[in-house]
Amino acid sequence: MTEPMLPEAFKQKMEGLLEAEYSAFLASYGEERHYGLRVNTLKLSVEQFRGLTRLELEPVPWAGTGFYYREGDGRPGKHPHYHAGLYYIQEPSAMAPAELLDVRPGERVLDLCAAPGGKTTQLAAKLQGAGLIVANDVHPDRVKALVKNIELSGVRNAVVLNEDPAKLEGAFAGYFDKILIDAPCSGEGMFRKEEDMAKVWRPDWPEKYAEMQRMLLRQAAHMLKPGGLMVYSTCTFSPEENEAMIAAFLDEHPAFAVEPAPAFGGWAPGRPDWLGGRYARGA
Repeated sequence: MTEPMLPEAFKQKMEGLLEAEYSAFLASYGEERHYGLRVNTLKLSVEQFRGLTRLELEPVPWAGTGFYYREGDGRPGKHPHYHAGLYYIQEPSAMAPAELLDVRPGERVLDLCAAPGGKTTQLAAKLQGAGLIVANDVHPDRVKALVKNIELSGVRNAVVLNEDPAKLEGAFAGYFDKILIDAPCSGEGMFRKEEDMAKVWRPDWPEKYAEMQRMLLRQAAHMLKPGGLMVYSTCTFSPEENEAMIAAFLDEHPAFAVEPAPAFGGWAPGRPDWLGGRYARGA
């Protein structure tokens, strides 16, 4: 994908935010894309898979079961190993939220916006059959893909729901040890992968999605046990949906605090300075 296909309003916004870093950001759209897969340790170990496959794999630094593979290397989405559920094709960056949730066997875990199931199956593999994962999505058609991927991965301790989170809030008050909110968002981070996203994106989308995200965070907070851990993630660059969302949530929920994330190569911290001091507690 080339730079001219990006929406003009998006480019202007990012230039204002990134300043001296903007040129490097723009140039990244012309760089080679990274492809990734994640080994399903419910069916075999990483070592067993590496001995079985002919793919040339490089480890993803932040995901012990994740690997980069080369574009055109054996068409892994068509391979029998994929259809046997031995691995899941997943963007390396998309592996990060489930890793940060640090799920342990025996815990009760909620994936609130779960379809199509990549992060759900990643979390389930960490449970190793002990504990419970509740996977919810509000879209009936997307739940079909969620169920398919859960079954293909051999997950046996999952409950799949197609429900409004507002109804879950009462049924699961203070129930979960860990909660993942991979929130619906304006999708600015998807422009490189899905060029159609860039064509349909509108400047008012960040504010449109922000209201939904605020509600999801409030609902999830009621379902988390005291002392539990919640990870909020998006696939957008918009500070309205990221730094501002977390800062506003912290202002409303003084019992919560931000946990530091590991500093893997290529990762950058949040930018609360983009908020201009609008919130009492930074993101």
